[in-house]
Amino acid sequence: MSNTLDNRREYNDEISLVDLAATFVRRRRVFYVTFLVVTLLAVVYALMTPAKYEYVSLLQLAEDGEGEYLEEPGAVVATLENRWIPEEAATFTQINERRLPFKVKVYNPKDTGLIKLSTETTEQQATLVTELHTSLINSVIERQQQLIERSRKVLESRIASQGKVVESLQALGSSENSATALASAIQKQAELESDMESLKPAQSLVTSRQSTDGKGPSKALVVVLGALLGVMGGVFLAFFSEFIVLVRDSLVNPQVE
Repeated sequence: MSNTLDNRREYNDEISLVDLAATFVRRRRVFYVTFLVVTLLAVVYALMTPAKYEYVSLLQLAEDGEGEYLEEPGAVVATLENRWIPEEAATFTQINERRLPFKVKVYNPKDTGLIKLSTETTEQQATLVTELHTSLINSVIERQQQLIERSRKVLESRIASQGKVVESLQALGSSENSATALASAIQKQAELESDMESLKPAQSLVTSRQSTDGKGPSKALVVVLGALLGVMGGVFLAFFSEFIVLVRDSLVNPQVE
């Protein structure tokens, strides 16, 4: 007899699917309200949030006569990230009394002398992005031009020295040894002049080009995720509200064992 009572008590303490369904039906209004509110908020968020686009600028670094970069791309990226971009952001904050509304990321595509500036923001900020990218590109080009001028001065000095060597050898006469040395000196002078003519300055390839597709989650995805969140939140609140009612009833009408 005792075992039978224990089994009945254990059975009564179990929650069946019928009980869950009945609870959900009783609290269905809570589910409906939660689902509608969350879904509507997702729709409003999707409609009110402007689309973001990627704005890209490309810069080709300067090269010497041998095809080597006058400054390592990694050094240019580091200078942009740690000097020029923070300086531009600080200047913007000082003038406008607010922080820069977007970030500028810097990349160097592998095995290239390209510097890529990338910014994700709304179309309303397109003009500001163009101004900032242009200023950063000008800073890099100015630095690269300084390196070009320095290399040109070095080459001019070497060409002048080599010219003096040629003149000295020409003054020695036309012996076989001096003729060979003179030919070598003239060839060296020509190579130096070719290197100076082959200096390639940095140049801007693209400035603030807008992507054709928006970045980030689409509006439809936001609405779908909001609806799923509304379903989960509605189910949870439906059962939680039933739990609150049961707790309240047990406190108001305690059962005496």
